[in-house]
Amino acid sequence: MKNTPLTNKHIELGAKMAPFAGFNMPVQYTTIQEEHLNVRKNVGVFDVSHMGEFIVRGKEALDLVQYITSNDASRLKIGDVQYSCMPNERGGIVDDLLVYRLTEEYCSKGEKAYMLVVNAGNMRKDWNWVNKHNKFDTEVIDISAKTGLLAVQGPNATKALQSLTDIPLSEIEYYHFRKGKFAGFDNVLVSATGYTGSGGYEIYADVSQISDIWDAVFQAGKKYGIMPAGLGARDTLRLEKGFALYGHEINHLTSPIEAGLGWIVKVDKGDFVGKSFIINKKKKGIKRKLVAFSLEGRRVPRHGYKIFSEDGKEIGFVTSGTFSPSLGHPIGTGYVPKAFRKIGTKLKIKAGSKFLDAVIVKLPFV
Repeated sequence: MKNTPLTNKHIELGAKMAPFAGFNMPVQYTTIQEEHLNVRKNVGVFDVSHMGEFIVRGKEALDLVQYITSNDASRLKIGDVQYSCMPNERGGIVDDLLVYRLTEEYCSKGEKAYMLVVNAGNMRKDWNWVNKHNKFDTEVIDISAKTGLLAVQGPNATKALQSLTDIPLSEIEYYHFRKGKFAGFDNVLVSATGYTGSGGYEIYADVSQISDIWDAVFQAGKKYGIMPAGLGARDTLRLEKGFALYGHEINHLTSPIEAGLGWIVKVDKGDFVGKSFIINKKKKGIKRKLVAFSLEGRRVPRHGYKIFSEDGKEIGFVTSGTFSPSLGHPIGTGYVPKAFRKIGTKLKIKAGSKFLDAVIVKLPFV
């Protein structure tokens, strides 16, 4: 099991640690609810150094990125970030990812550079997939082991971080980034992205710097209610906003169309892996759809629980479920046939020998 550069910090803080994607990661420090609500109200810090980062640079860097991803990377200007996915040949999803259009200071004339940020659990698979399809005049470099990453999330993130950098953080638009000096270190990438829906930034730096940056962030954020947050709160936060989690809402068999991710599929951009299958799926129509549902009481629907119609017919399964700290009741997502996707439709979810009453609602939950 691997450690991040901050593992000792988490242990010193008394975090509950557990294996995740091959890494020893903090699940929670106090309680998931407290960490969750602090991100929504103040500011929380996540160690996400386990994520994978690949640099794609060269004369045909854009061609490679366009071929392996579903979104249109040609629209990206330097400083832009794009959410996308890597489809497989059958139109399923190898992984979802972020695509960064980097500055060209390290490129030769006429070259472009991108950074692909991929899920930790798919890192090796993604690396092999990218290189398998690299038939272009471009270089792919794995910088994952050299890169530390913090997610500083919440409405007080800008206030907490601004004293650490000359970068005007409030001027960085959502899904954009800038590079500069941060906490005394040069060439730090600060990105207005995150997985919580509460605003904030993701900070990419060399692994040798990330521990000092962690300390500086907590010192600067003291008066703004800063707290560390673990994977437990990260999951409840993302589910309240309806963000997909690989292995739950999406996987190698899931079409981005049925997962509600049709907006990141640009079939008119040119050829890309899985394009014909996705077009065919759009023409024929999808048989199932990812929906969100709400429940009363406190019993939480879990991944894999079966979903039934009101009249007792099995129609689908739960992809994610949790008790929403913001709403005070259970929520979840799952796949059901198109006929059952209308908001207000009542469902029953089998939890052991009991059936939980649920109703389809609109995303996001909060």
